[in-house]
Amino acid sequence: MKQSVFITTLLIVSIVVSTIIFVFVFGAPGNFKPDSPKTPMNIMGAIYLGGPVVIALMTLSIMVITFTIERGLSLGKAKGKGPIEVFLKKVQANLTEGNIDAAIEECDKQKGSIANILRTGLERYQTLQVDGSKDAEVKLTEVQSAIEEAMMLEVPLLEKNLVALSTIASVSVLVGLFGTVVGMIRAFQALASAGTPNAAELSAGISEALINTAGGLFGAIIGTLAYNFYTTKVGNLTYMIDEATYNMMQILAVRSRKA
Repeated sequence: MKQSVFITTLLIVSIVVSTIIFVFVFGAPGNFKPDSPKTPMNIMGAIYLGGPVVIALMTLSIMVITFTIERGLSLGKAKGKGPIEVFLKKVQANLTEGNIDAAIEECDKQKGSIANILRTGLERYQTLQVDGSKDAEVKLTEVQSAIEEAMMLEVPLLEKNLVALSTIASVSVLVGLFGTVVGMIRAFQALASAGTPNAAELSAGISEALINTAGGLFGAIIGTLAYNFYTTKVGNLTYMIDEATYNMMQILAVRSRKA
């Protein structure tokens, strides 16, 4: 529910901001020659000639930049405090010594996704240790179940908004292509007009086509790079989660057999 509200709010704000920038910044009279309103004097005027499709492209660009920043902050938080490798070594050392409280304390200090999952398993193991009615195998099975439940909560948070980035990258290309086609239609209409072609109309049509092409490519490039980069980071974190939980279960299994 919160995710859909966030995306909807972002979409509305992006459209409003894009429209204001398009009309009052890019469409300002100072960006065009006084005697020829369709002849731009700078890049902002050229962008304005891209037409209403530019608003859609700006909206997509704002959204993809927002999602890119959000994923960077979220994955940075999910990584936790300090190097993960050092944290895992400390936890494994404490588990090998049988110091469960110290291992949980290390998880509290780390405060990342891996730490949250390991802490859930360790707390469950600690609770089951005082239960003498269950054998070691049953206890380990319940610990494994607790870890899997924690992973089901943490991993989706790591992958959140990645689909949105991929979708925006694809849609941006299509919207840019649509604007290109519309601009070329206008250019050919200027060429097909009776008598001498209107240079201003021809220029406006070509500008519209090229600006929309550039805008579509911008959103697609940012979205694709961000998606691939963050997908790789999520994959690495997921692999480290699997490895960390497996090593923890192995250590706990050895200690349970000794006990």
